[in-house]
Amino acid sequence: QVQLVESGGGSVQVGGSLRLSCIASEYSVTSGCMAWFRQAPGKEREGVAYIWPGGGTDYVDSVYRRFTISRDNAKNTVNLEMNRLKPEDTAMYYCAASASKSLCGDGPGRYSYWGQGTQVTVSS
Repeated sequence: QVQLVESGGGSVQVGGSLRLSCIASEYSVTSGCMAWFRQAPGKEREGVAYIWPGGGTDYVDSVYRRFTISRDNAKNTVNLEMNRLKPEDTAMYYCAASASKSLCGDGPGRYSYWGQGTQVTVSS
């Protein structure tokens, strides 16, 4: 069965950096869209960054030019480099994968597979 396992979360101060990783098993990271979502307490799950099978990427406006999503096909992992972190970036971050190359972009419903999440906390 497909498994996505995130790592790399933690606590940092404002302006700091973190790198999240998601390793997939029983799933090729190029077989569908991969994404990072986040959810803060009391808020809806929000798409943060997406990477298409062909390598194209997209980001939610609030993280544009601060976060970078990348993929390592050899290691079957997807990473999220987060720089200049802000308190509002505090959330549980989830890796997600779609079951089809045609299911991409915004919307949690497009993703069939989810990791267990990794907590990111940014303090001032």
